[in-house]
Amino acid sequence: MSTSTSPAAMLLRRLRRLSWGSTAVQLFILTVVTFGLLAPLACHRLLHSYFYLRHWHLNQMSQEFLQQSLKEGEAALHYFEELPSANGSVPIVWQATPRPWLVITIITVDRQPGFHYVLQVVSQFHRLLQQCGPQCEGHQLFLCNVERSVSHFDAKLLSKYVPVANRYEGTEDDYGDDPSTNSFEKEKQDYVYCLESSLQTYNPDYVLMVEDDAVPEEQIFPVLEHLLRARFSEPHLRDALYLKLYHPERLQHYINPEPMRILEWVGVGMLLGPLLTWIYMRFASRPGFSWPVMLFFSLYSMGLVELVGRHYFLELRRLSPSLYSVVPASQCCTPAMLFPAPAARRTLTYLSQVYCHKGFGKDMALYSLLRAKGERAYVVEPNLVRHIGLFSSLRYNFHPSLL
Repeated sequence: MSTSTSPAAMLLRRLRRLSWGSTAVQLFILTVVTFGLLAPLACHRLLHSYFYLRHWHLNQMSQEFLQQSLKEGEAALHYFEELPSANGSVPIVWQATPRPWLVITIITVDRQPGFHYVLQVVSQFHRLLQQCGPQCEGHQLFLCNVERSVSHFDAKLLSKYVPVANRYEGTEDDYGDDPSTNSFEKEKQDYVYCLESSLQTYNPDYVLMVEDDAVPEEQIFPVLEHLLRARFSEPHLRDALYLKLYHPERLQHYINPEPMRILEWVGVGMLLGPLLTWIYMRFASRPGFSWPVMLFFSLYSMGLVELVGRHYFLELRRLSPSLYSVVPASQCCTPAMLFPAPAARRTLTYLSQVYCHKGFGKDMALYSLLRAKGERAYVVEPNLVRHIGLFSSLRYNFHPSLL
């Protein structure tokens, strides 16, 4: 008499056959230990990781960031107050040739006294230009003050060292009485004024528009030199409308609506999958090569890179200017934007045709123009500036936070 075996009994017998030395058990344990123990322990303080414990660390880290920013603001203030004079006259921080190759225009408004954001930005640019030396002789610093009041102390201080354009100096401005000109439209108009002033004053080859809370990274000038003289000679990059030097770290994950990142993510799996498979087969003394194991390690590495945070792996590209990538730009944020002179003139025309408002700021306006005008724009990765401003010039923020 034959007896039927239940599915549960068959499954139990198969599980009993699995030993600690079987490939399936080893890979399962590796997955549990990596994603359930090691990665959370190692990454719970990484701000842009999925393992970040926000409720534990965010408030403390935000306060530490603000305290550090205050110290750096004071240091920047002392930097300019103690800047020595040259031959009894006040030195210009950086003066390029009569027609500079690159104008670095820093747009500033008076906000949150004590942090001295614009002083932090200009002092860092000054240090980097000094380190760069003769290679940066064609670079010109230019400050664009768009503060309506006369109380912008930092701009007054910098006017002793850097050429300054003051949008509202000696003008009767009725912005406050015009309800149709909201803060977003005013910000766009300020941007247009500063870009136009840069072109008219210096007629450069390139204009780098930097907001006053975007501190340059150490590598900014070697990377720009490489990108503009080598990479942007390529036909598909040559006529770009602009190059973004910053994209928010929180938006740099692979799971985002940018298809180029999906291709990069798959590439990470195709690169690390075979490598980890070879290491595993070697140390586990497994003969030959296993495609299922390689598929596992490809997915394993893709998941690990995404959950730890793509932003942190992008930092490896800072090893050399040639490792920086240039990919199609997305819409968010304008802390640092590079415009070739012809593209800058087109941008002035385009922006004069749009009206900004809440939900449609100048960053979205610029991005919307790409499709409407058949233009292209790109962003460099990793970022070439650090965004240090937790206080927006457009919105009141009584509880500043890193996220």
